[in-house]
Amino acid sequence: MTQLPTYDVCAVGNAIVDVLAPCEPAFLEAQGLVAGSMQLVDAQQSAALYAAMQAGVEASGGSAGNTVAGVGSLGGRAAYIGKVADDQLGGVFTHDITAAGVHFATPPLKDGASTGHATGVCMINVTPDAQRTMCTFLGAANQLTTADIDPAVVGASAIVYLEGYLFDPAPARAAFEAAAAAAHAAGRKVAITLSDTFVVARWRAELLAFIEASADIVLANEAELAALFETEDFDAAAARLASMVDVAAVTRGAEGSVVISGDQRVAVPAAPVDKVIDTTGAGDQYAAGLLLGLARGLSLEDSAKLGSLAASEVIAHWGPRPMTSLETLAKDAGLVLG
Repeated sequence: MTQLPTYDVCAVGNAIVDVLAPCEPAFLEAQGLVAGSMQLVDAQQSAALYAAMQAGVEASGGSAGNTVAGVGSLGGRAAYIGKVADDQLGGVFTHDITAAGVHFATPPLKDGASTGHATGVCMINVTPDAQRTMCTFLGAANQLTTADIDPAVVGASAIVYLEGYLFDPAPARAAFEAAAAAAHAAGRKVAITLSDTFVVARWRAELLAFIEASADIVLANEAELAALFETEDFDAAAARLASMVDVAAVTRGAEGSVVISGDQRVAVPAAPVDKVIDTTGAGDQYAAGLLLGLARGLSLEDSAKLGSLAASEVIAHWGPRPMTSLETLAKDAGLVLG
């Protein structure tokens, strides 16, 4: 008999501190950046971009880190596995995620700065249309290995959530395999987010193989889904993904989301927002609501509504994490977690 989980969601991801700043499209062009993309940069490129950017906001981020912070804001129980360095930004990240009520006990990387592996930083430039363009220096985040996967924490979590961005380094991919194996050995579910079209383009065959072998739940946006199956036929691609896993959830921006499980398919509209300020973290918070809903046994529709609600909160302000209690918003909307 499977024991009741200690945590609703345990996320494995890149531990990153975000630097967000407004910019005009001309700035992206001058920097040679593709609007709406995420690319990896080295320490020198990161420093040069930081110097060129406008004054902005520094906040702990990382896609999966944002998600578990959202789970905490919803009143859920969350854990996180990710690598920071033993430096100032690593301390900031650790403080922020534990302050969100998330269990975080991954040992920090010693002497990160001297080895070129300082705590990771993501430079996020946001254009007036609220679209974000990201340049990420992974640093210590890139040093996650199987040794950092705690089978006890993973096995005590209803869902282990894997961040697609971590598919780039081979040691981290091995950590994914270890986390998935530990989850399934304990009778738990494995979820993965595709994270970015460039990740999908780089690792399409490997991602498909991992999904078929190890994933129970997959989250993607419309562009990532199209890249995974190399087709613009949304319904065909969504059906293919759903045939491979228990739950397939695809976000469509202002059009909301589609969630499919077996022969059940629900389309949920985006929650209304007075003004979209910054879309950073929208997908991360959608994942928080959806996964917590699934972990607590909510219906597909209510789980997706919880995701839409969480996403609507975060796009109404700067930064990738909730600024108001998502649990209160959910109760006001009649979405009560068991």
